[in-house]
Amino acid sequence: MSAMKPTPSQLRLPLSDFDSADPLEKDQRHVVNGYINRMDPHDKAFHHWYRFVLSFPPHLVNSYIENFGLDRSHVVLDPFCGTGTTLVEAKRHGIQALGVEANLFAHFASSVKVDWKVDPDLLKKGAHDIKGSTLELLKAEGIDDNSPLKGRPKGILLRTLDSEAGKLLLTNSISPLPLHKTLVLLDCLKKHQHESYFRHALLALANALVFRISNLHFGPEVGVGKPKNDAPVVASWMSEIEKIVNDLRIVKNRSFPNTKVYLGDARNIDKIIGPDSVNAVITSPPYPNEKDYTRTTRLESIVLGFIKNKAGLREMKQTFIRSNTRGVYKDDEDDKWVAGHPEIQRIAESIEKRRTELGKNSGFERLYGKVTKLYFGGMACHLANLRSVLRPGAKLAYVVGDQASYLRIMIHTGQLLADIAQALGYELVRIDLFRTRYATATREQLREEVVVLHWKG
Repeated sequence: MSAMKPTPSQLRLPLSDFDSADPLEKDQRHVVNGYINRMDPHDKAFHHWYRFVLSFPPHLVNSYIENFGLDRSHVVLDPFCGTGTTLVEAKRHGIQALGVEANLFAHFASSVKVDWKVDPDLLKKGAHDIKGSTLELLKAEGIDDNSPLKGRPKGILLRTLDSEAGKLLLTNSISPLPLHKTLVLLDCLKKHQHESYFRHALLALANALVFRISNLHFGPEVGVGKPKNDAPVVASWMSEIEKIVNDLRIVKNRSFPNTKVYLGDARNIDKIIGPDSVNAVITSPPYPNEKDYTRTTRLESIVLGFIKNKAGLREMKQTFIRSNTRGVYKDDEDDKWVAGHPEIQRIAESIEKRRTELGKNSGFERLYGKVTKLYFGGMACHLANLRSVLRPGAKLAYVVGDQASYLRIMIHTGQLLADIAQALGYELVRIDLFRTRYATATREQLREEVVVLHWKG
């Protein structure tokens, strides 16, 4: 396994320093792993509009753009584009990019982050108008948004979500008064929904909601921290608006390629992207780790109206790769794609054997072995259907991580994905070590790797 060459502009230690052939001491490894996955301050433009905490860093994308020799004549695809890290970096390099994402809010976020045609001055003026309207409404209710209250204001019927939507939120993820003020701001914002800047202003509210207004915390998984009785909502939103305005001013009157982001299921990639149209893939699919990825975007998806009820959430989940038991359904049959893969079958059997030995009998625990097969089957389906989309000579990079989430049975995701790809006609170029991370359950260092493939055509 070799390590790729980083771009000179990274200003970071080269990734070759982290190859398993030259292991680091524990204290060094801890520093390196935290550093290598961190977003450099110089990379923040556009990315910091909204970003998953666990997103892979822009410098990793840059490394593969350089390693693959990509330029303006090429088309890059991210079939699991999340919040658009690959898409933004490709656009910054002047490279045409295509993205596919099944999560409704992540799709919205990534599509906004690559829309650089909005006039920043128009966005700023519109935001100030919305700010004024919101503060006026709050003042009429006796609420000063800049002076946090210690308790609920008296004599005011606070706005809230309808009961069906509210039940989908993580308990105590946002306190009543900050939610009320957010909904007032949202109503004022919706009066501008036909303006060119509306989507950018809405994304700014999402980022403020998650990181400033709500009670959420990330460590690194999403959880609920100490409740805030109140929080400055309008000021927090305006701070996010300023970030977007400043970035848009940098690129104003400059020409960049269009970037398209499709809402869809990556397993059906050939029905979304045209044949023989992609030169490279740089992506990070979900990991088989029992993480419900919808929890990461649950608050903003519900409050801002992207998901309205349990049926809508279920419909969205059904378009995901099955990476956790909360997203498994009785009609799922992706496991048929790996029915003949002995190692995946062995892992599933080992998980089931361990479950029986430990007496783990909940409905979710009974699905651990099944979801493992569904995950790799879904990835096999994706890679099979991707072949017609790729141009001869296409290069691919899949960022994945080893897992031990299912009763401590080790899953070497990168190697298994490489095996599946080779069986489908891809050439395995190498598996690069991106970083390692310490798993508290197994007390082992788990590898996060980049599976590098080549499609000869």
